[in-house]
Amino acid sequence: MPNPATLRLGIDLGGTKIEVIAIDGDGRETERRRIASPRDDYDGTVRAVAGLVSGVENALGCRGSVGIGIPGSLSPATGKIRNANSTWLNGRALDVDMASVLNRPVRLANDANCLVLSESRDGAATGAEIVFAIILGTGVGGGIAVHGRPLVGRNAISGEWGHNPLPWPRDDERPGHACFCGRRGCIETFLSGPGLARDHALATGVTLTAEDVAAAAAAGEADAGRTLRRYLERLARALAHVINVLDPDVIVLGGGLSNIEALTEGWPDRFHPYVLSDRIDTEIVRARHGDSSGVRGAAWLWAEEELDAALGTPHGNTPGLAGIRP
Repeated sequence: MPNPATLRLGIDLGGTKIEVIAIDGDGRETERRRIASPRDDYDGTVRAVAGLVSGVENALGCRGSVGIGIPGSLSPATGKIRNANSTWLNGRALDVDMASVLNRPVRLANDANCLVLSESRDGAATGAEIVFAIILGTGVGGGIAVHGRPLVGRNAISGEWGHNPLPWPRDDERPGHACFCGRRGCIETFLSGPGLARDHALATGVTLTAEDVAAAAAAGEADAGRTLRRYLERLARALAHVINVLDPDVIVLGGGLSNIEALTEGWPDRFHPYVLSDRIDTEIVRARHGDSSGVRGAAWLWAEEELDAALGTPHGNTPGLAGIRP
């Protein structure tokens, strides 16, 4: 049984699934559960998260701190969720509602910030000074860590990479597809799983999932190979912008598409047309903790010295603990 003084619970609140993990003070996993997300149902989502927390704590016989990774961010201006592609979360004070149901403060962070925290702490970027981590999945996100701590920013949007326009667009990429954020041509519309699948369908008339396109390309199918090469070239342009601005030591690839083998090959040659340097030493690595990295990062949102407070009074009586600062 884990020590109740060091038990941390992390929640990955995704568009298709909700996962909870319990870790002890040394980062060892003691419990994990996963359920389907109640899509388009905010109250159902709150109940589902509360049920997962209750089930894990009952199984372990103790309470833990709760951190939640979300596909958006908590606005410093309104205290409500914004920019989530799980759109039923937008405009809601999720930290307040979860704290009320769980009777303790809850800390929220963007899911990419959770990924970069996990990989900087004990993952593929351990010890790196500046880390940029990306999620390539149903959506596209990014997070930045400096000296092992996530960089949140004045507006709490640091690392919001997926909703910038695709750099150096070709004529056939303009004006780009519509994005849920209200703009067109966002990186997310090209580099997400649905974006890759749509590009293949438009080019070939064949409907495949992103994973099936990658598998077909690996098997030597010519059309799938061309689709994957277009994807990798667009990824190179999008990441080159980050290198030119941030110059990270390591870029960590996370999300379901990071499992495509070709994504970790061919660097840094793909960057040379776009990065303003004669030599490119940036490491491109796959997340060490794989699909578990985001949920592990959510569990680490509470520092050790904060655990007593994390198990104390509800959010409304604990200003500053929940929300945007990991």
